[in-house]
This record gives sequence, structure tokens and C-alpha cells, in this order.
Amino acid sequence: MRVLIAEDDQRISKALGISLSAAGFVPEYATDGEDAWFRGDTEAFDAIVLDLGLPTLDGLTILKRWRRAARLAPVLILTARGQWNERVEGIEAGADDYVVKPFRMEEVVARVRALVRRAGGFASSQIEVGDMLLDTRAMQVSRGGVPIMLTPQEYRLFAFLVHQRGRIVSQSEITEHLYSQDFERESNAVEVLVGRVRRRLGAGVIVTRRGFGYMLGEGSA
Repeated sequence: MRVLIAEDDQRISKALGISLSAAGFVPEYATDGEDAWFRGDTEAFDAIVLDLGLPTLDGLTILKRWRRAARLAPVLILTARGQWNERVEGIEAGADDYVVKPFRMEEVVARVRALVRRAGGFASSQIEVGDMLLDTRAMQVSRGGVPIMLTPQEYRLFAFLVHQRGRIVSQSEITEHLYSQDFERESNAVEVLVGRVRRRLGAGVIVTRRGFGYMLGEGSA
């Protein structure tokens, strides 16, 4: 699942990207406010990490614009130590959580994971999916306590569909959420990926709705 990192400090941005990528997310980057606002307004992200001190357009203004435009992706704001008024303003403007600088990367990853989980309506990092268990913290799928080996991309697809449980997801939406913007992929990449997941987890795990897209099978709900 894609996460936008809106941070102008290259060192912090790179470290966040590495940590989020290791946790199964696909990081995208914006280094100034105008770019962050535009990308968050026009692209699909499962979560956004937003620094309030961005150049050209501050994070609080960006957040208010997104919420006025009904852009509902979960937002984790980054604030400087001791600036409690920024934290209050951020929450009032529509932020879902905040982290104070300096921070531990593990904390940011845990909070982003929790935001995505709550957006999907799940309280725990361990989600029952039929006779399987999806552990979003360990990035693992198991059946009867036995891990099922999935590639990172296979895991991302299955986890994304679980978080979208109950609705049909188009191929273009899957592409937006599973691949980085500059990643070159074949036109049938999603179909091939769905086929691989079905072979590993069972044919009925992912259902095809012809002309519409895919959804989690009823037996997996």
C-alpha cells in the first residue's frame, strides 16, 4: 500500500522510506508543500506522513485543503518538539495522529500501520480471513498456525484486498495502491499477480467481477 512522505529533510525522508518499505509499504516522496498538496489531491494513497514545516506551502494549510476537498487518506503529522499548539491545530484540521521530532522510525511505522488498519475497520494487527490469519505487523499470512510463503507483492495485494473487504476494487485502483508511480509494469501485471495469489491461498480467495475488478471471496470474509 502506498504512503506519501511529505518531508523536506532528505535524511529523514530517506530513512522513513526505507523503514516503511521494509514494513511492506510503497513509499512516495514530496519535498515541498505545493508538490505534496498536488499529489495528495490527485493520487491515491493509503496514508500520508506530513511534515508541518514544508517550504512553499505549510503542512497545516495542505491538510485543511485536503479535508475541504474530501481527501480522506489518514494523515500522520510530524511536528517539532514542544510545539503543542501545532499538534492541536493539526488534529483540529483533520490529522489522524502525530509524532514529535525527533522520533524513532519504529514508532512512525507502527502508527502508520495502525492508521491504515483503522481506516479498514480493524482494531488488531491480526486479522482473521476465513481459515487464515493475516498478521500486518509480521507481514505474514498463515493457515492453522502454519505460515504461507508469499512474495512481498503477493502479500501487499492480499492485504490490500483484506483492507477493502466487502467492495470491488478495479485493476487501476490496485495498480495505484501497489506500485510506485515510476515503476514500469506489464499491462497484465495485476492479472498475473492475482493468479499467483490464488495458487498460493486458494482459488476462491479472490473473486473476479467481470468488467469491474476484484474483491475478497465471500468465504474469506
